[in-house]
Amino acid sequence: MQITAAMVKELRERTGSGMMECKKALQEVDGDMETAIANMRKSGLAKADKKAGRVAAEGLVVIAVSDDKKEAAIVEINCETDFVSGGDEFKAFTTGVAQCILANSPADVEALSAMTLEGGKTIEETRQGMVAKIGENIQVRRFERKSTEGAFGSYNHGIRMGVMVELNKDDQDLIKDIAMHIAAINPTCIGEDDVPEEMLAKEKAILVAQAKESGKPDEIIEKMIGGRIRKYLAEITLMGQAFVKDPDQTVEQLVKSKDATINSFVRFEVGEGIEKKVENFADEVMAQIGAS
Repeated sequence: MQITAAMVKELRERTGSGMMECKKALQEVDGDMETAIANMRKSGLAKADKKAGRVAAEGLVVIAVSDDKKEAAIVEINCETDFVSGGDEFKAFTTGVAQCILANSPADVEALSAMTLEGGKTIEETRQGMVAKIGENIQVRRFERKSTEGAFGSYNHGIRMGVMVELNKDDQDLIKDIAMHIAAINPTCIGEDDVPEEMLAKEKAILVAQAKESGKPDEIIEKMIGGRIRKYLAEITLMGQAFVKDPDQTVEQLVKSKDATINSFVRFEVGEGIEKKVENFADEVMAQIGAS
């Protein structure tokens, strides 16, 4: 039976184990989900179903940059509480994973999980050991690794946000300023040419609908839309935004004044896109009283 990515994903969500272990477990039983879960529990690799149901939306973002500034990696690793994310063991694990990504350039999280840390254990084995010891759902969520002919630099805003910037030359002061701006303002992309067409089309459709409600002639509406689109692009693109440390100039003007070019950036914020469960403790207590 062919083991699909959806099957691996389901087993991972139900057990809290890594992708490689889930794939292997499914292959061993020809895709039988329940048998795979039973076997993984017997071998001690899986956690209870309720463990996998816990939302891991806390954690750390760590960036590693090579000494020559030509290589860089950024990784987000999640846990359930800020208490764990602030612990030395979790910090050491995340830093080790970032260095592993920098040194080995894995293709994806699955390949990364099979790589070995300094202690001799794989990243997945180490992760499992931490889950067993700490009792929280811990996941290596995402990473990016890049190389350049220019230079990389970074900025971390606390432990929850990190920005990695690639410039065409090694100007660390400028890179840090740009990274701080990206951390604060969160642009969608570098310039207007990088804005996804579907994103621009959606915004234009909204603006057209709003403008038509004004009852103005089509030629006036067209001019209104043009101006609003230019404003929209200035708001979402890094180059069009007012520089956060000096709003009298745009980021594009700042970069040009330094005779530099921004080649790329990556901004990770812990938990973005993860739906966190909001507990209402009053309702929870009342529910328990009602059940007693």
